Amino acid sequence: MAEIIRSIRGMNDILPDVTPYWQAVETALKQVLTSYGYQEIRFPIVEKTELFCRSIGEVTDIVEKEMYTFSDRNGDNLTLRPEGTAGCARAAMQNGLLNQTQRLWYMGPMFRHERPQKGRYRQFHQIGVEAFGFSGPDIDAEMILMTARIWKKLGLNGLELQINSLGSTEARLAYREVLVTYFEAHKDELDEDSQRRLHSNPLRILDSKNPAMQALNEAAPKLIDHLDDESRQQFDAMCQTLDAAGLDYIVNPRLVRGLDYYGKTVFEWVTNHLGSQGTVCAGGRYDALIEQLGGKSATAIGFAIGLERLIALLETMDALPAVEPMDVYLVAVGEQATQQSLLLAERLREQLPDLKLIAHCGGGSFKNQFKRADRSGARWTLILGDDEVSQQMVSVKTMATGEQESVAWGELAHYLENNK
Repeated sequence: MAEIIRSIRGMNDILPDVTPYWQAVETALKQVLTSYGYQEIRFPIVEKTELFCRSIGEVTDIVEKEMYTFSDRNGDNLTLRPEGTAGCARAAMQNGLLNQTQRLWYMGPMFRHERPQKGRYRQFHQIGVEAFGFSGPDIDAEMILMTARIWKKLGLNGLELQINSLGSTEARLAYREVLVTYFEAHKDELDEDSQRRLHSNPLRILDSKNPAMQALNEAAPKLIDHLDDESRQQFDAMCQTLDAAGLDYIVNPRLVRGLDYYGKTVFEWVTNHLGSQGTVCAGGRYDALIEQLGGKSATAIGFAIGLERLIALLETMDALPAVEPMDVYLVAVGEQATQQSLLLAERLREQLPDLKLIAHCGGGSFKNQFKRADRSGARWTLILGDDEVSQQMVSVKTMATGEQESVAWGELAHYLENNK
């Protein structure tokens, strides 16, 4: 017997007993985004590797260690997308969408070659939101308020909002020199990754998850104390809107985000219910990215929500959305009844387009079919035998009460519609 082929480690199957929760969460997210005027965009899973090297940054864990990169038969260097912002920006730029303001969202799988752990997988799913062409603090506030509305829609409580400003490119360059000077004075305390990044990307040292680095990072000069005037004013204006909306937040001066394209506003929603993988949603401004990718300068801001983490959090907090059960399970025994059951099912679907109906297939006794009907969770079981066919009747059993009555075929749709 041939060996069973199994899935790649860290790339998981999402099975039918779980997918209804995914669908319910995705529907809720789409409803909120659509209500704010955001439109869906779809772009490829595979992009040119250069896109991510230019946008994310050469000296990042993603580019250095985590990307799934390969050469195709034409010798092109390609990468499975590790995140969505760069691909969305490329698609918007290439297709002329940046001639006017755009509010966009997308959803799908991303890929990073990491050590798999709970909430962090090699194939993971995100819903991403991007807005192009908005320069003021109002869009920053709207993005954050929209995420808060998503949590409300899902019935989630207890998420903590952390915000910061990374300032302009010029402010970050000046701060970079201050930071390098500080870390050079403590070079012996830096771990291997931090020493490697000291001169190439010192801001990433502040993002270190190494517990041994926390005290050193806590005492480091804070970027928010070195902001340019414009960034400071924009950040303060955004905070004023969040305050007016009654939204609680924490200014976290060590929040720098892990991708090089961020500048000015950055934010994260975090939880302590998922262990070390506590960031559920993260985003910020990336006003320099479009120009960095070869286009005309365009302001931009966005965020992404990790769906695996979001669903894990909902499960942990016993807040998974209710999933509507099947309405009807149709059982049939007998040659005529089996054929007529399928025709009856189609008539019901035509008359009641929203009806969720399983017509039993594959034969079997009434007893075995009733077991399947019970497992389906359907509200009603319709019972059809050859005797019922000859009379053009069907027995309707209400599963919650066990009550059963006969209904004529012509009255069945009306009966189901009026006994919901």
